[in-house]
Amino acid sequence: MSGWDDLDPLPMLPPWVPVAAIGIVSLHLIQKLLFPYFWADLRYLLKVLMYGLRMEMYRQQGRIVTVLDKFVKLAEKQPDKPFVIYEGKVHTYRDVDRRSNRIAQVFLHHGALKKGDTVALLMGNEPDFIHVWFGLAKLGCVVAFLNFNVRSRSLLHCVSSCEPKILVVGADLLGTLEEILPNLQKDVSVWIMTRDSCFPSVHTLLDKIEAASEDPAPVNRRSANNLKSSVLYIFTSGTTGLPKAAVISHMQVLKGAVGLWAFGATAEDIIYITLPLYHSAASLLGIGGCIELGATCVLKKKFSASQFWSDCKKYNVTVIQYIGELCRYLCSQPVVSGTKTMAICLCIGSQPFPQCIDIWHSMTVEFEGRMKLVTENQIQCRDKLPRLGYMGTVSLARSLFFPFDLIKYDFQKDEPIRNKHGWCEKVKKGEAGLLISKVNAKNPFFGYAGSKKHTEKKLLCEVFKKGDLYFNTGDLMVQDHENFLYFWDRIGDTFRWKGENVATTEVSDVIVMLDFILEANVYGVSVPDHEGKAGMASLILKQSTSLDLEQMFKHVVTYLPSYACPLFLRVQEKMEITGTFKQQKFRLVDEGFNPSTITDPLYFLDNSKKAYVLLTKEVHAMILSGKKKL
Repeated sequence: MSGWDDLDPLPMLPPWVPVAAIGIVSLHLIQKLLFPYFWADLRYLLKVLMYGLRMEMYRQQGRIVTVLDKFVKLAEKQPDKPFVIYEGKVHTYRDVDRRSNRIAQVFLHHGALKKGDTVALLMGNEPDFIHVWFGLAKLGCVVAFLNFNVRSRSLLHCVSSCEPKILVVGADLLGTLEEILPNLQKDVSVWIMTRDSCFPSVHTLLDKIEAASEDPAPVNRRSANNLKSSVLYIFTSGTTGLPKAAVISHMQVLKGAVGLWAFGATAEDIIYITLPLYHSAASLLGIGGCIELGATCVLKKKFSASQFWSDCKKYNVTVIQYIGELCRYLCSQPVVSGTKTMAICLCIGSQPFPQCIDIWHSMTVEFEGRMKLVTENQIQCRDKLPRLGYMGTVSLARSLFFPFDLIKYDFQKDEPIRNKHGWCEKVKKGEAGLLISKVNAKNPFFGYAGSKKHTEKKLLCEVFKKGDLYFNTGDLMVQDHENFLYFWDRIGDTFRWKGENVATTEVSDVIVMLDFILEANVYGVSVPDHEGKAGMASLILKQSTSLDLEQMFKHVVTYLPSYACPLFLRVQEKMEITGTFKQQKFRLVDEGFNPSTITDPLYFLDNSKKAYVLLTKEVHAMILSGKKKL
């Protein structure tokens, strides 16, 4: 036993060690319980700080590096790497750089464009959209992206509001050009992406591009003196009814371009872009994101649910974008062989609606949980299944860099609620409130081109205290008790359908052009198992006239984008108005389109018959069951 006595006793731990261990475990448990996404937020915060420091370093060096500057550098650094893949053809970084140089040379010698001039671009998804965009940007021009779904009077409004010197039109949109050409301002020079023109005084571009030099335009033409200077106009439907040209600065382009990087994408990723390039999600997040990463994108002429997964497999796509009901369309497609072996790992888009949890379940099951789904509004990626319809969380990082609030809103008066002291009030958790964002030097609002009143209407002054200023997003959101945010609805005269904002006043203006319509009240109605709201129009007919359904159908499909055509019609004898002489919508919205409870004549836009048909109880039941496609 004496041998045991000779052994040294085990060293005693200092008394602070177990206390420290208990403290660390306790802190970990508290963090998991109260701040479950702390580390994800911290990673994102560090990324934002890194990017901000890089921008500040450039500023102190007297350099302003734009997304276009980054692209030109990449064309030198990795000239042979694919930048855009379109219909099987590869366009390398060098290819895109050289063709955009040609376009810059054409307008440098033939277009008489000065730095800062605006050029409107009416083109569909094709590589030449990017070539023209970059070529004009190399001349220091502001490029206005026109929505090719917009027609006639609305399109003329868009062109006039951005005051372009030149309008460039794609070869497949000459029919749209023909509609507006007689009424287009005479001082707008029109160029079309063809070799020949049948229009008088319209210039051809394709022949001149082929003959132009590939030499770059002078660097001083594209150099930016200020990150807050305008570089793009992107049109969006607002609460005023007609599209407005949102002013996009170099700073906003840079912010949009870092989205994919912030969500974890790398230079090795292949991004599939099926959204229209006139949309900021495709142009800024998609194309700009590829440039920020030095990655490759696959560009699709038009979204096709039946070809989507086949394309992803064919091109080894790793990142996909979504908007609105795109995911629902994809999940309704037959399973493609080899789906589980696809490389897709990131799905990024805007505001998933509360009904889409079944879609997300379907997609994660199909991809064995490998895919992350994030929204443009989120501040971090989640490796776990997202909450039903959530758009992000309220966190320290968001509060620091993207300050916002949800305030009480009066749906009858269509304005924020103010208390007896004149201040707005924040909603409680679980209540729907108007999303507003603080405007300051770090989060500026650049407004809209054209009339100042459009910009002023989007700003709220003296919200919580004297002198403060907030941007009115027009979105109604809900924050739950765990700080998850959910999209609820749009305010005012706008609703969403097929992933697009529909301005009711614009639709009404088109309908009343018909000689038998006295008044039209357009609003959105909920349809089970569909995101957003379907368009419905309450009509008052002129005296001694009848509803011509055939003419109605031809008229709306000619003058409105497909997503804006009213799916339901209701013929009334008298239009209800509010005390302030506005059309009453709330009761009509509540009543919906049910022929069992509505005595007025109802009609339904049946796309299979290309006509408006009587909305009977049988047709109503088929719509609710999904047998009738909307």
